[in-house]
Amino acid sequence: MLRIEFHHSREEKLMRRLLPGCLCLLLGLTACAPGEPAKQKLIVTGSSTIAPLVAEMARRFESLNPQIQVDVQSGGSSRGIADVRKGIADIGMVSRDPGDDERDLQWYAIARDGIGIIVNRQNDVTQIPKEQLRAVYTGTITDWNQVNGHQQQITVVNKAEGRSTLDVFLKYFALKNSDIKPHVIVGENQQGIKTVAGNTGAIGYVSIGSAESAITEGVAIKLLPMNSVAASVLNVRSGSFPIARSLHLVTRDKIEAISRRFITFAQSDKVHDLIEAQYFVPLTR
Repeated sequence: MLRIEFHHSREEKLMRRLLPGCLCLLLGLTACAPGEPAKQKLIVTGSSTIAPLVAEMARRFESLNPQIQVDVQSGGSSRGIADVRKGIADIGMVSRDPGDDERDLQWYAIARDGIGIIVNRQNDVTQIPKEQLRAVYTGTITDWNQVNGHQQQITVVNKAEGRSTLDVFLKYFALKNSDIKPHVIVGENQQGIKTVAGNTGAIGYVSIGSAESAITEGVAIKLLPMNSVAASVLNVRSGSFPIARSLHLVTRDKIEAISRRFITFAQSDKVHDLIEAQYFVPLTR
């Protein structure tokens, strides 16, 4: 039993102020306000392309729903799918369309994006035809002078397994990952951008949204056109850029009310400004 004796009125006043906090510590309580409900937690994992956008959506969603906490974690689209299937995450983030073996999940498109080829800003090459790009990635072309550039060895930057950007790239160029001869393998878009910005001979491919955002911030990269179409958010929006994809949230068949509320919010026009700020294309309904 806790016993506290008061000998002086001054001490009594002090202890009365401190007593509630002491009791909270003794009882191991996380909140002392009577009747205050615990926050509901929503876990979202997956695509590093989508994660910064969903994190911004989550902050706005939390401001409107203070009783809900949204935890956003990246790690790749494959992680998002695996975590949802295992019940580790409530919602997965996937930056590509579903595969035939992924129809067990519910898919919710929230935006559009393109995948663009990036080189260092100092590289004087302005475009590379599709077949030559294919040859670069398969190791047939190894020097920039073979694609109308200055003599310098090409550093091929590829994406790691489990990344949706890799899947979309391979599909467009009709390649298998084993066909590619990389010098560097990266995970998140920002790793690819940083690698190319720091190596004048490097070539990579990333989200157009991520690349345009980096270029705006002064990062030393540039986007190359594809089939003579500029790699830009504007051309993704118009549908003229050839390598485009939908960005999705995914869940299991039985979706909790809290997950449904967040997905409805993420698909609404209440977040179109956030989508555009991340250099993605909002979906019109």
